[in-house]
Amino acid sequence: MHGEPDFLSNVRGELRDYRTWIDRMLVLGFAALAGLAVVAFTLLSEWTFGWFERLHAWNPWLILLWTPALTAGIVWLTRRHFPGASGSGIPQVMAALDPALPPQEGLRFVSVKLTLGKIGLSAAGLLAGLSIGREGPSVQVAAGVMQHAQRWLGSKDRISHHALLVAGGAAGIAAAFNAPLAGVLFAIEELSRKLESRNSGLIIAAIVLAGLIGASFFGNVTYFGVIRVPRLGLDALLPGLAVALACGLLGGLFSRLLIASLRGGDDRFSRWRSRFPVRFAAGAGLAVAALGLASGGSTFGAGSEAVKHMLAGQSDVPPLYVLLKFVATWLTAWSGVPGGIFAPSLSIGAGVGNSIAQLAGGDIGPALIAMGMAAFLAAVTQAPLTSFIIVMEMVDGHAMVLSLMTAAMLASLVSRMVSRSLYATLAEQMVAMVVGPPTAAEPSPAATQPAAPAAAPPRPAAPRPVPGPDL
Repeated sequence: MHGEPDFLSNVRGELRDYRTWIDRMLVLGFAALAGLAVVAFTLLSEWTFGWFERLHAWNPWLILLWTPALTAGIVWLTRRHFPGASGSGIPQVMAALDPALPPQEGLRFVSVKLTLGKIGLSAAGLLAGLSIGREGPSVQVAAGVMQHAQRWLGSKDRISHHALLVAGGAAGIAAAFNAPLAGVLFAIEELSRKLESRNSGLIIAAIVLAGLIGASFFGNVTYFGVIRVPRLGLDALLPGLAVALACGLLGGLFSRLLIASLRGGDDRFSRWRSRFPVRFAAGAGLAVAALGLASGGSTFGAGSEAVKHMLAGQSDVPPLYVLLKFVATWLTAWSGVPGGIFAPSLSIGAGVGNSIAQLAGGDIGPALIAMGMAAFLAAVTQAPLTSFIIVMEMVDGHAMVLSLMTAAMLASLVSRMVSRSLYATLAEQMVAMVVGPPTAAEPSPAATQPAAPAAAPPRPAAPRPVPGPDL
């Protein structure tokens, strides 16, 4: 049986272990840098999309040339110089955390170089008007900054590379959404099923610090605005259930479609994408531009303006917004450009809630929109707690805590019946492309026979494939 801790002895031990305190301060310093990197990324993204909106307002038809040309250029740069920066960024961090991946190979997916490339190329995607968000890329951006702290820590330090990546990825979510609690839950739900007990306090402190950095620049609100909802009654039960089920089904279909598209197949489009990725990107960019023009511009970018219009009860959102945004986001991700799907997923979910609210009538529209946002994001990510917390931060008050939690849980359950986990599946594919398929088990000694004469020498092993940018 252990005795009670000796307070004074523990204090003296902490004071003598000055190197540990230096390392802790270094980790928190890099967490602050990660938060600042996400802030800079946010400002750059807003600036570039603002320029796209001005171009669209000046001459909408010019977008049919601008978007495909810029999309092709982004994919060419990504494949040429930043092959680990394509896509969301969350699967890359999960791949770097995979124990099957040798530590030195993790730089393929998370590094300072990829952080810089992710910021510039994702911002360029918004300049092209593509249907992407910055929240997913913020995970890879912040993780790239945090993992760089490893080279500055002491040789006997107990802060593992795994802990730095988890802290960095979660710090990206916390800073992007101004929601430290969402960052902590994201670390547990998506990046690591449990935090290292010896470093859990430091990891949480780093996540909270990055979130506070974001909040100090942008305030305690998100760019989707604040959702004000009335007190809900029994009249919201059936519409809310319909929103959760619809979002779960659509989110699962979206994940399944994206997994199949990025994996590739024998169809004509997959072969074209494999042989001519830059041309395919131009074609996808042209389709996204056409969808944007057909929607009156509402499907361009992350979709935050469309969500604000829905919450305000404005009728300028097209009736087919959910379908158009769904297809635009899928084509954008399929093209291979760097960019996230968090914000587009929130806007698609808002569209589902808005459509059902128009059928249900009454004043429960904002509540159903909020439930749709949480439900669709939970269905796509299969991380219901993180999704629920992210949307809860947008709601004025706590009247919808149970409703949002129920919608997110139910949608995630339905999604799991339709599709595998999107991020986990993509991460597994990335790791497999580096380490190769598992080797066959060696025969047991009992089954071993004397070697046959004149055995041919084995062929040299083929080089390991490099993970492509289409994941």
